Formats: sequence, structure tokens, C-alpha cells
Amino acid sequence: MKIVVLKGSPNKHGSSNLLADNFKKGAIGAGHTITEIDTAHCNVSPCIGCVNCGYEGECVLNDDMDVFREQILESDMIVFVTPLYYYGMTAQLKTVIDRFCSRNFSIQQKHLKSALLSVAYNSDDWTFESLESHYDTLIRYLNLEDCGRVLGYGCGTLSMTEFSKYPNGAYEFGKNLK
Repeated sequence: MKIVVLKGSPNKHGSSNLLADNFKKGAIGAGHTITEIDTAHCNVSPCIGCVNCGYEGECVLNDDMDVFREQILESDMIVFVTPLYYYGMTAQLKTVIDRFCSRNFSIQQKHLKSALLSVAYNSDDWTFESLESHYDTLIRYLNLEDCGRVLGYGCGTLSMTEFSKYPNGAYEFGKNLK
């Protein structure tokens, strides 16, 4: 399976990217191919809402999203990776997702698989409710098939995450993908 991993953390060596790296190791070990898109360190402008694309056409903005769209459309699965920022995904990841609009129909028709990997300092049971709600809406709107989630509660620092169950959980998730 061809998997696109959309990493949304501005911290290249942070906890959510640790989960992404472990997921990738497991998935590659199981024979899947990975394309990684670092949304926090790329050149993608926010959607300007002009709808020149007609929701299925060329975008008036010329940036890295031109390449990312093709990578996404050539894949079988999208993995959304983000630390929890004020109970939602990072602005960097959201910017890339907003730019999906120029290929809405194509993405919807692919019936891609998807997954969510996230970490948060907070460990309350409601910590990920808002992020999961947004992710569930993306699944429904884009006709994605949710394959699972690894939500790292109490992962406020890299060392907290390293000594938690979540890196291994991400590895096993990737390893057991069908």
C-alpha cells in the first residue's frame, strides 16, 4: 500500500514526529511504501477561497501543494500527524488540508484509508475530543476509511513520549496495516 504521512509539527524532533517515525518503521517493515510530507516546513499558502478551481481543477496558487496533490492522489492511505495545539491540529497541517479543495472530487472518489496520530500534554479523558471530531468530519466528507488512531495522552515532552506506550503503539499500528 502507498501511504502519505502528513506531518504537522513545527518541532522536527518532537513527540508527534516520534509517533510518525515509529509508524513508518512498522509500515515499511510490513511492505508498505511511505511518502512523507512535512507540512510545517514546506511552501504552502493558505487557501484564498476564490473557488477558481471549481473544487476539482487547477489552483491559482503555485506552491508545494501542486506536488503534494499528486502524491496524495497516487496513494492508498493518508496518515494525519499532529501535536494537539489548543485542542486541534496545527495550523500548518490545517493549511494543507484546506488546499485539498481543488481536488475534492478526486479525493472523495479514491476512498482512501486514513489514520490519525497525535500527542498532547494533557491527559484528561476529553483531551482529544475536538481533534477527533474534526478528523471524523474529514473522514465523512472525503469518504475516507478510518484505520485507527494513536492518541498519546500525557506526552508533553519528547522524554515523556519516549517512555510511554505510544511509540510502540504507533509501530504496531503501522506493522499490522492491511
